[in-house]
Amino acid sequence: MNRVRKAVITAAGRGTRMYPATTTIQKEMLPLMDRDGITKPAIQIIIEEALESGVEEVCLVVNRLNRPQIEAHFHPLPPEQMRLFKGKDWALLQSARLQQIATRLTFVEQPSPEGYGHAVWCAREFVGDEPFLLMLGDHIYTSGASKRCARQTLDIYEKYGTSVSAVQQTPAELLHLFGTVRGRLVQENPRVYEVDHIFEKPSLEYAEKRLRVEGLLFGVYLCFFGMHIFTPSIFDSLQYAIDHDLREKGEFQLTSAQERLRESGERYLAFEAFGERHDIGIPFGYAQTQAALSINSVYREQMLAALVRLLAVPKLTIPEPFRDA
Repeated sequence: MNRVRKAVITAAGRGTRMYPATTTIQKEMLPLMDRDGITKPAIQIIIEEALESGVEEVCLVVNRLNRPQIEAHFHPLPPEQMRLFKGKDWALLQSARLQQIATRLTFVEQPSPEGYGHAVWCAREFVGDEPFLLMLGDHIYTSGASKRCARQTLDIYEKYGTSVSAVQQTPAELLHLFGTVRGRLVQENPRVYEVDHIFEKPSLEYAEKRLRVEGLLFGVYLCFFGMHIFTPSIFDSLQYAIDHDLREKGEFQLTSAQERLRESGERYLAFEAFGERHDIGIPFGYAQTQAALSINSVYREQMLAALVRLLAVPKLTIPEPFRDA
């Protein structure tokens, strides 16, 4: 069994739901204060999760607009700016860290927005004949365990040696947002399932008939967490869709390729990750992501105290001169 050395992070989306902020800054470059108290673009936080979980090389699937911004970020401080950070060792360490990350990065451009599956397919030459970790460029994770969520996923692959998707128990009202799986429990702690059906954003009626999982509460389903490990066979499934122009809503979807991979006879597993996913691609999700990182950061106590103060302040009556006409 090959060890997972490579990760692919799709970051070619246009960030339309975060307009107008994304007019001048690409979605993946939106800043967040990370758990170490350092402010970073979201894509750096995601890359660091992969590298700190044991991955050696990372491919970013980008578009022609965001590639220059992302590449420029991973340049170290130029000599003429070093004097601005004199005495700020933390900044110099961060500059060195960016340089280290840059040596691990490969950029691949998705020439046109053809869907998530197409973006993954664009990384096929980078991956070659190895298994790889797949992550989203707009999802940040906070772990509920000592191990990062990516490391949890890698551990499951290393035990079973086959394609595996991280999933999370999700209420029925959110099914329209996620790919969903049905499976049979084969391991406890963490729960691992032998997957026998995969479907993208099912209707409630379809889920009730086809996607119920024994042992879960009624109205709760296993939905994708946004993190997978695939064998190279996934590219055969994606190639089939592209060769036969099998689009859904005008795009090549990854979920259909996953189901095609499963139907081909390759064992496909899912496991319940111990952590939370945070989507920075929508306004509320972005705010929620920063809150989650903050309360898991070195500033946890200050953040909790600030939240208590904000919640404790009574709603004040607005004086007459300051009211809207």
